[in-house]
Amino acid sequence: MKKTILVACLGLVSVLATHAQSNSAKVDYFSAQEIQKQLADLDAKAQPSGGSGSTLGEYANHQLKLSVRSSSGGAEMHAHYADVFYVTQGKATLITGGSITNAKTDDSGETKGNEITGGSTRVISVGDVVNIPPGTPHQLKIAQGTTYSAIVIKVKTQ
Repeated sequence: MKKTILVACLGLVSVLATHAQSNSAKVDYFSAQEIQKQLADLDAKAQPSGGSGSTLGEYANHQLKLSVRSSSGGAEMHAHYADVFYVTQGKATLITGGSITNAKTDDSGETKGNEITGGSTRVISVGDVVNIPPGTPHQLKIAQGTTYSAIVIKVKTQ
């Protein structure tokens, strides 16, 4: 478990370190206790609605977010952002690649749709770290009666 957390932290640090020069004036610290409290609050909101999220911080070229899901989400693809997930609770089936059905792209380059066809499927769970490059369709499927949560780093690439 300690090795998994160490690997996850090193991965997150390397992603953020490449962008640190442009945002060296601001240092934020989010304690584990604070993150757990926010995740618990989001969990209460996610149960009736299927999902909830919050932003820990927004910076020049990345955002730190928390996400809690109690039901599956639609498919999405980001033109200008990579997503890095660090799973903190539960498990989900992650589908990546393939095609988004009923896809609609807005002016910011965000594409959303019903589901993915022809993608690769894997189960992700506590301690896993996932990097989803820009332009990659992805979707999380959550088993009924379970809760999934993650720290999400959205890294602006363009």
